[in-house]
Amino acid sequence: MSDLPVVVVGAGPQGLAAAAHLVERGQDVIVLERGETAAAAVSEWGHVRLFSAWPELIDAAAQRLLERRGWAAPAEGYPTGREWIDLYLDPLAAALGDRVRTGTTVTGITRAGRDRVVDSGRHDAAFTVRTVDADGREGRIDARAVLDASGTWATPGPAGADGLPALGERAAGDRISYRIPDDVSALAGKHVLVVGAGNSAAHAVLRLTELARTERETRVTWVLRRGDMGAVFGGGDGDGLPQRAALGVRARRAMEKGLVEVVTGFRVAELRPDADTLTVVAGDGCEIPGIAHVFALTGFRPDTSFLSELRIHLDPALEAVAGIAAEIDPNIHSCGSVGATGARELAQPEPGFFIVGAKSYGRAPTFLALTGYEQVRSVAAHLAGDHEAAARNELALPSTGVCGGSGDFDASGGSCCATPVLQIGARPVVVG
Repeated sequence: MSDLPVVVVGAGPQGLAAAAHLVERGQDVIVLERGETAAAAVSEWGHVRLFSAWPELIDAAAQRLLERRGWAAPAEGYPTGREWIDLYLDPLAAALGDRVRTGTTVTGITRAGRDRVVDSGRHDAAFTVRTVDADGREGRIDARAVLDASGTWATPGPAGADGLPALGERAAGDRISYRIPDDVSALAGKHVLVVGAGNSAAHAVLRLTELARTERETRVTWVLRRGDMGAVFGGGDGDGLPQRAALGVRARRAMEKGLVEVVTGFRVAELRPDADTLTVVAGDGCEIPGIAHVFALTGFRPDTSFLSELRIHLDPALEAVAGIAAEIDPNIHSCGSVGATGARELAQPEPGFFIVGAKSYGRAPTFLALTGYEQVRSVAAHLAGDHEAAARNELALPSTGVCGGSGDFDASGGSCCATPVLQIGARPVVVG
């Protein structure tokens, strides 16, 4: 199989970095991206500014590849997703050339001639990657190894607090968004609900409160499942990611100014249509009526449907790679306390198959670009036979304070049926 390429699924930051490391080590590589351009998922949040500074967003092998073409790395600042693409990811995809194939969706990965039940000759068989292009044409690529760097962007979590869509959530799909909004002008004068306790929810709240400053009839309600706001504001003054700390400060100020109403301990169970609006109902029966639009920003989860014929080992709770789950559990770790993970920890029951990048973290929100770059560096070294380099730890992370987690999920707190722990706003939440 040595004459076969390594296939990388996904041309996002980690997929492109993996390709750069493999090219640097003289390995044949093909990158398959379902979007029409590289970094297609990043482009969907191009209006959002990253918490990491430029030096933490550029992979070392990618930088070496680009500098040979006369590229100069941005030295400082915090780019938006669009700037990350324009100034780094697009040039990197161009440097990799026709190794990157866009408009190509991976529909399945298996061992040649063997389903997941067959043991005989399994580890000696090549991988077969099934694809479909934008015109519906099916294809197959044989590979000696496969890296799944497809991320989690395509599978956001639901508004429903129990991990399933709330009753009525699917039917109300035209009134629910699962991404950080860019243009919110169409919501002027309306009552908008944001669900989620993470940074994406805070971003959405701030965009909506900007609208509320100019359009006084606009109402913004922010509901959180947990009983307090502790993790929402980042790591404070000690946060190693200053932009995240600044986001938390801005969110707190918006609440203090009465631009957003916050309800803690509210776990969405139902979205009930009422003419042109929705009534959002919690599991304890509390209701918030008159909602024109819901932004459900409750995290992401991996899509493993196209891995059904491979033998993979994922943690049953996080859906993360089992070998790294204990190191990234958000109940225990913040982004900064997560250690380096490489080829040894990422190894799967199928030798030569690795899940890397955000997808390797499953539902854990503690992923940073730097951790993904260290993963692909190690895996590329392993595939090239440099096991000493694969085992080496080259990761240096900032101390990043609080990333969230569910440790305080059941802490005593409010709901809209009782006095909430924190509910700041110009208007009270209407209780049905």
